[in-house]
Amino acid sequence: MNHTTRVHGGPDAQGAPLFDFSTNSNACGPCPQALAAVQAADASRYPDASYTALRAALAAFYMVAPWRIVLAGSASEFIFRITAWARQQGARTVGLPTHAYGDYAHAAQAWGLVAAADGAQADVVWACEPSSPLGQAHNPTFTAVHGLVVLDRAYAPLRLSGQSTWGDPQLQQLWQLFSPNKALGLTGVRAAFAIAPLGAETAVQQLEALAPSWVLGAHGVALLMAWTQPETQAWLQKSLHTLSQWKQNQISLLRGAGWTVQASDTPFFCARPPSGVCAVALSTALRAKGIKMRDATSFGLPGWVRLGVLSPVAQDALSIALKVR
Repeated sequence: MNHTTRVHGGPDAQGAPLFDFSTNSNACGPCPQALAAVQAADASRYPDASYTALRAALAAFYMVAPWRIVLAGSASEFIFRITAWARQQGARTVGLPTHAYGDYAHAAQAWGLVAAADGAQADVVWACEPSSPLGQAHNPTFTAVHGLVVLDRAYAPLRLSGQSTWGDPQLQQLWQLFSPNKALGLTGVRAAFAIAPLGAETAVQQLEALAPSWVLGAHGVALLMAWTQPETQAWLQKSLHTLSQWKQNQISLLRGAGWTVQASDTPFFCARPPSGVCAVALSTALRAKGIKMRDATSFGLPGWVRLGVLSPVAQDALSIALKVR
């Protein structure tokens, strides 16, 4: 597992792009209810260090015992923390999806875990559904695993089609990681949580011991509390209908321009420019015009880009830019 430069979507050294297709954030956002809660957060005080009310709210929302809620500064923070904990417990190998978020591998590398020849038999197994960058279902082939399984469910709330391939009995036996800021269109607010497997009380205590005090600030607490509210969920469901229509239009735009588009269940997907067009060069040229795409090379998909679904205004700008590139 070689060291690689971390690559992410969103603002870069050139600042925030005018039309940012490079992130998976909900383009209908920010969610008004969540934004109001974040803006009203009292940053003059520490949050409750035990996060009693927040744990109770999340536990009730997901219908699990409060002890199973493990709060995290972000999904990435939890990825690194649980990898560190697994290493403490003797983990030596990791199983990674073929195309996946880079922090799974970065955390493994930082803690000396090596990629297993048979990923399903690794000491730590990472899964993501719907997956990124493809936005597709993840076939759970891990029924015989002997190690720790973590299912990243960051994009589950943004599913536009298809169904999860993970049944409830499986979900109760693995770690589930959630980061609602994407679904709420508030990725700048860093806050996440995991639901621990049944019977993992000792592991939860050990993971809590590895976390710093106040792992969440006031704004992160406000975001996660807002996530549990009916008004927020109602807004999210309405946004999915809008995103579905925008997605159809965006795919039609690209296919009309000669692009190849992979199927996905989410408001993001991977696409390849027409034959003879270099994806990297095209992305660079578009960035100069205020349009950013996510080069998928770091995901193991050279020649492809990942695009989040954006509004008709952004799509019009993309259409014009592709014609005059």
